[in-house]
Amino acid sequence: MIRVRLVRLLGMFLAAVVLAGLCGFAKAPADRDVLFQSSVLDALLAGVYDGEFTVGELKKHGDFGLGTFNAVDGEMIVVDGVVYQAKAGGKVLVAEDAAKTPWAAVTWFEADRIQKLGEVSGLADLGAKVDAALPTRNLFFAIRIDGRFKMVKTRSIRPQKRPYRPLAEVVKDQVVVLFEDLDGTLVGLRCPPFVKGSNLPGYHWHFISADRKQGGHVLDCRFTGLVAKIDLIDGYFLLLPGQEDYFRLDLSGDKAGELGRVEGNPAK
Repeated sequence: MIRVRLVRLLGMFLAAVVLAGLCGFAKAPADRDVLFQSSVLDALLAGVYDGEFTVGELKKHGDFGLGTFNAVDGEMIVVDGVVYQAKAGGKVLVAEDAAKTPWAAVTWFEADRIQKLGEVSGLADLGAKVDAALPTRNLFFAIRIDGRFKMVKTRSIRPQKRPYRPLAEVVKDQVVVLFEDLDGTLVGLRCPPFVKGSNLPGYHWHFISADRKQGGHVLDCRFTGLVAKIDLIDGYFLLLPGQEDYFRLDLSGDKAGELGRVEGNPAK
């Protein structure tokens, strides 16, 4: 595989440390504050659904994060060092180490700050409330929210067969599940604007129930009285695919429109 390291600049690191001190963030050791990512989101949008990177390898780089599985067979939820697979319909299984992923992002979660959220009426409201606690929009953040949720709407996708359709077409057949009054965990990443093409700028949320039996990609949620545990991340490591499907792609276009359809509810 081809490895690309986006090296942290000293100035960015020092600025992050200063901001952390001013805003109440107690920094974890720098070598653990890295978002490790396999492949780029634009490749997934284009239909590169088979990767060579295994779940076992992914677990060496983080204990918290999200992604998907080969053939986009459900949603990946990484929490407390365990990699879960939320299948179409919401059923969750523990992923085997030999399972492979076409796209995933993980970090070592160590909360730098806890933020009270109060009443949250939806994903936009959740993002605004977490944003209010952040020192900058130009770093990465991992967010964990545990507790009882009034409502969580999730989706997962059935495994696909070749020839693969683009993801914006595939998600039209997504399986949506509505959970109500359920204990669980929101696993979230907030990425800066400059990751456009490789990751999702802004927020990306997955959900798993407290019994680790149900979950998926979050389309909407409501809750009250919970707190967000926030981990500031100032490093980014990108592992690029080494297979022909990726080499042949034309990644020069802007896929923002497709991404909007994928992250929203294209079934509407």
